[in-house]
Order: sequence, then C-alpha cells, then structure tokens
Amino acid sequence: MRRRDNFGVHIVSDLYGCSPEKLMKTEEIEKAIETAIQESHLTKITSHFHQFKPYGFTGFVLLSESHLAVHTWPEYGYVSLDVYSCGPPDGSFSAHKKIVDFFKPEKVSTNVFMRGRLDEANSKPNTEAVSQWS
Repeated sequence: MRRRDNFGVHIVSDLYGCSPEKLMKTEEIEKAIETAIQESHLTKITSHFHQFKPYGFTGFVLLSESHLAVHTWPEYGYVSLDVYSCGPPDGSFSAHKKIVDFFKPEKVSTNVFMRGRLDEANSKPNTEAVSQWS
C-alpha cells in the first residue's frame, strides 16, 4: 500500500473574460458540470443549482470525494471554480480542465492546494492570515 502524503487536492480558479451569454445558460452549465464529473470518474452524491434574478448562477455538487462549486457573474464575464477531491488527483484535474474548457475564458488564475499534508500535521498553526479578518 502506497503511503499517503496528503488527503487531497483542492483547485481554486478565477476565470476571466467568459462569454456573458454562456454564463446565463443555466441548463448548459449544469450539463457541463455533470458531464465533467462523470467523465472524470468522480462520484456524485447530490447537487444543487440556482439561477439568480436577473442573472448569475451558483452550483454545488457534493462528491463522495468532496465537492465541486461554480459561481458566475455574467455582468463581469467571471466564473469562480472550486474543485476539491480526496480521491486520486487525476479526477480533480480532469474535472477542472473540462469545466474551464466549457467556459472558454480569456484568462485563468489558478491556485492548487495539497490538503491535509501529513508532513505538517505536527507543525505550529498559522493563524496570521485568518486573524486579519477577525
């Protein structure tokens, strides 16, 4: 059995320059998300999607591996994408790529976090970043 170095990969992306028209097509966004999950071999438990009035979309899929979330701001051509999986990282990266490809942004800013790094389990907590908001 391979030793685990961490508990999962968390991909957080900002997608800029997306088509505002595409960001208002709720059914197409839902289908793209569901297809990305299936084709990436992630396991959907449940999902909830909501269309805001006059526009904007938020969607969340609870996965047995963790979650996937998408939020859109058509008026800015912006999408917030969050993919977290405690399963094999290939599933997270695959789903992320498929969703980014669907939105066709002009620019993508992505941060990848390795969650639950076991080499840091006994390290001193870093509360400085959070304390500035308290």
